[in-house]
Amino acid sequence: MKLGTIRLLSGFLSAFLLLYSCTSSKKTAEASPKDLNTTLEKVLRESVDQYKYLGTIRPADQLPRTFEKGELKTTRSDGWVSGFYPGTLLLLHHFQFNDSLKAEAQHTMRLLEKEQYNKRTHDLGFMMYCSFGTARQVLPGSNYDTILINAAKSLSTRFNPTVGCIKSWDSGPSKFLVIIDNMMNLELLMYAFRQTGDSSFYKISVEHANTTMKHHFRKDFSSYHVV
Repeated sequence: MKLGTIRLLSGFLSAFLLLYSCTSSKKTAEASPKDLNTTLEKVLRESVDQYKYLGTIRPADQLPRTFEKGELKTTRSDGWVSGFYPGTLLLLHHFQFNDSLKAEAQHTMRLLEKEQYNKRTHDLGFMMYCSFGTARQVLPGSNYDTILINAAKSLSTRFNPTVGCIKSWDSGPSKFLVIIDNMMNLELLMYAFRQTGDSSFYKISVEHANTTMKHHFRKDFSSYHVV
């Protein structure tokens, strides 16, 4: 496997590596880079097979969310995990250059396109950058800038300059709920800033991060989920 591919897939593999290191710390310490690389390739090949299977049982207008007890659980395009399925397909395609994985990813991304205008959720980073953002990285010649920038504009509408944060969950007028997960959506805003030069994306992202640092962390540096 090429080094660039390993780096690109590092986020996808992080959960596996954590589990591997916790349950087999001695073996991991003794394993050579070649042994670890062989293990990772085996896991990725199995993942390719699993995702091919998910594609055969997925309802036409739904995206897989998880598979448990022999049953597929799905989500609509506006679900917060909707971008994970096409994003993972694209990473697996990059690993194996499998046209069926690429075709399934592009098909499900068409289901997601309309969410670029969704102003009712803060999860646009998860939904759009994990899918269309990943496509820009692994599909040469692809251009999803317009979709991603529109998504960043939609996300920006949830920013309140008085609070200094992007609203996570809608609620009554007396509450402005922000969850720590919202930090992961800032990547989409910074991407839009780099592509357009529009400093509003940068300012919103930085102010949200600074407000989060000030209010979301306890004295022992653990964080609240919601403030």
